[in-house]
Amino acid sequence: MRAIGLTEFGGPEVLQVIELADPEAGPGEVRIRVHAAAVNPTDTGLRNGARAAQLADIPPPYVPGMDAAGVLDQIGPDVSTDLRAGEHVMAIVVPRGSHGAYSEYVVVPAESVARVPAGASYAEAATLPMNGLTTRLALDLLDLQPGDTLAVTGAAGAVGGFAVQLGKAEGLRVIADASEQDEQLVRALGADVVVQRGPDFADRVREVLPAGADGLIDAALLNELATPAVRDGGRIATVRGYQGTGADARGITFYPVFVRSYAREQARLDRLREQAESGEVTLRVARTLPAERAADAHRALEAGGIRGRLILEF
Repeated sequence: MRAIGLTEFGGPEVLQVIELADPEAGPGEVRIRVHAAAVNPTDTGLRNGARAAQLADIPPPYVPGMDAAGVLDQIGPDVSTDLRAGEHVMAIVVPRGSHGAYSEYVVVPAESVARVPAGASYAEAATLPMNGLTTRLALDLLDLQPGDTLAVTGAAGAVGGFAVQLGKAEGLRVIADASEQDEQLVRALGADVVVQRGPDFADRVREVLPAGADGLIDAALLNELATPAVRDGGRIATVRGYQGTGADARGITFYPVFVRSYAREQARLDRLREQAESGEVTLRVARTLPAERAADAHRALEAGGIRGRLILEF
């Protein structure tokens, strides 16, 4: 099968078309003929060597990709599912070595798969699994109650946008950031209050909420700059492992979010499908590119300013 991978770490130019053996679904697994794979920041981290230590015992090639959508074409033994071969599905993929979503075929645990939302294209569906489950996990960890206030950084991005929409669906009051050009987008996603994006985010939130927000999803990686936006005893979900700096005298709890722990949460993925179908969640595609142009997609993502997800098509 055709895949997009790398044999050495580096810039986007290291991505190349490679040939791999077709994988077979084993016990508890299914195989998907991939038609669309989303390009995420975690993919660029694999490509540029930021995650090289995790791959020290695995020989190249390395295939990135955590989101796939396509056709379920093989069901392995010992699989209990109502899915059938030929159905349109989406999946979260945990890459390891040559196993990643940038492939014509990918094998995943059956619990990592759900149907494509009704009416959605493969490209649209591929924007949902990893980022949607990341946001779902963040909200589950924060455990906010209806009427509580959620602050969101990076609200125009994928995780931030889902945080605004899923937060609103749970009855939260959402205060989100945006640049001037993204303000209308973030308002359309449902934010109750939009504040100016930037390092003074916490000051802007405190102007609206003098005591601070009950919880925060820090999708923009502001880390210590965002912490003052949260009230004493509040909660912060971070997406790159940030756990605060030293003991927090205000009793704030940090929750680093690692989506791999939700990679087999099929019920949650299927709930995201339902929310996409109902319009509670918006599937945003920035642009689609042939898989062979993965390097261009990585360059565009790293240049910044992408709204929605870049999608590779196979």
